[in-house]
Amino acid sequence: MAEREVVAGMSGPDGPLLRLIKDRRVAFLVVGVINTVVGFAWFAIFDLTVGRIWGYMVTLLFAHVASVLCAFFLYRRFVFRVRGHVWLDLARFESIYLVSLGINAVLLPLLVELVGLVPIVAQALIVFVTTLVSYIGHSRFSFRRKKVS
Repeated sequence: MAEREVVAGMSGPDGPLLRLIKDRRVAFLVVGVINTVVGFAWFAIFDLTVGRIWGYMVTLLFAHVASVLCAFFLYRRFVFRVRGHVWLDLARFESIYLVSLGINAVLLPLLVELVGLVPIVAQALIVFVTTLVSYIGHSRFSFRRKKVS
């Protein structure tokens, strides 16, 4: 059996998205873009609801949980279709997002309190930084499986 391609540290049988997009790297990026839009939407929804009561940092935490669960499902179901290790994969996946959350928790108050941006605009700027961190982290860590030869 030939060695399977390992892209961005992830391997496994092809997901349904690869029926439309033949390049796994492009499929990975498509899901990343979708996840970024969905994550930003979660932030906006929570900012307009719980954020009005408890503030933008609680918004950030709520949006983080919802975004990570969405992203985990999307990558695992539609791109890589790995099997087993659900809790280990989720823990590794979350560890990458916790780094992004930490960066976000530092930058968001700086941009809101010191620069004077509204939380949604500040978050839009931060998305570029956290997307880069997420890509690098997932490319070397999340859903890692040994190469099949």
